Amino acid sequence: MAAAGAGRADPFPDGAGLPDLPGVRHELVRIEGGPAGELGLHVVRAEDGPGARAVVLLHGFPQHWWQWRHVIPPFALERPVVVLDLRGFGWSGTPGGPQRTDDHARDVLRVLDTLGLGRVHLVAHDWGAIVGFRLALEHPGRVASLLSLTVPHPWLRFHPRLLLLLRHAWFQPLVATPGLGPRLLGGGRQRVVRHLFEGFTAHEGAIGPDDVETYLERLREPARARAGSALYRQLILPELVGMLRGRYADARLAVPTVSLLGERDLVADERFFDDGGRARDLTVEVVPGAGHFLPEECPDVVLDRARALHARTA
Repeated sequence: MAAAGAGRADPFPDGAGLPDLPGVRHELVRIEGGPAGELGLHVVRAEDGPGARAVVLLHGFPQHWWQWRHVIPPFALERPVVVLDLRGFGWSGTPGGPQRTDDHARDVLRVLDTLGLGRVHLVAHDWGAIVGFRLALEHPGRVASLLSLTVPHPWLRFHPRLLLLLRHAWFQPLVATPGLGPRLLGGGRQRVVRHLFEGFTAHEGAIGPDDVETYLERLREPARARAGSALYRQLILPELVGMLRGRYADARLAVPTVSLLGERDLVADERFFDDGGRARDLTVEVVPGAGHFLPEECPDVVLDRARALHARTA
């Protein structure tokens, strides 16, 4: 049963443009959070599995729920699956408000309350994993386990190696720039977004042309392009700077956590793995030959590590 004031879940009103995945249903979860007091979040659910504890999947950039297409059906054989399009992305509402970590974390909690879900397993990719870590740190009673994909942990420390890695992130300040960022994401041939898929995918063909178009199409909507720019300006870049400045120095992680990194991704360097003893149960693993988009490049590895983690944190 949903918590008082949490919101409500309705059938998704318009499935136009939604890619087809058999065995799922689409809902619109209405929560507080928009400028008019309500925000509609697109939620995908699959509930064939007998497992009592649901797994919640949080996407990264520049994607939406479709990035989990390979893992949703196998997960659903074992336990309920809930996939969110986070605010401003996919088929969720574009309130035009903040894209900060706290705002997204509150959105996730409100969705869980609305759907009557207590403690859940989180599997989160890219900036969704930043939100996942915030939830695990601040709301451990709601997170049974966290599988983080491409984000090692929040205790990143400066190392000269970072300067070499940052050259690959040249696009980030451009995308974060008001006016310019939305044009780069949604206008013309969307070269910056295409570069992300071409330059950070190690397995050729893992994200096909039709899949890329599914992601590009949503960003052509001006409000979603603005949301993507705001995400870099208000969440991704501030979180990186905050980590390096010790924002999480006093935080302690009690939730069992596994962090998977692609061998060919930017932060797959053991010098960034040390959490300084702040995590009670954290394993960082590098996936050989993989790039940044692990749910699409190596879904079997993601499933295997998630199942092992869930089995010991049921």
